Amino acid sequence: MKLSATPVTAALAGFFSAATWPVLWPLFEEKSSSSSVLLMLGSIAFIALPAHVFVVGLKRSQLPGTQTLDTALLKRIGAWLLAAAVTAAAIALYRN
Repeated sequence: MKLSATPVTAALAGFFSAATWPVLWPLFEEKSSSSSVLLMLGSIAFIALPAHVFVVGLKRSQLPGTQTLDTALLKRIGAWLLAAAVTAAAIALYRN
């Protein structure tokens, strides 16, 4: 499967992660070992997986061995972080 990540998909992934994580966080506040496993799985499912698929993408864009700066990836990372920060701030304002 080839998926080309764009700044829009990166922003959507940031929005998704920032919107779902606060809703799920109360489920992980226990101090048991099963809670630790659920925290790890939740982190992978709601932060790492969307970030990898929609920010990094599933398609190789360069030949191995090239030493150039991937500015498109840096822009997608910025869009992901900005969308997550804006979403988190909006949720915090809404709750207060």
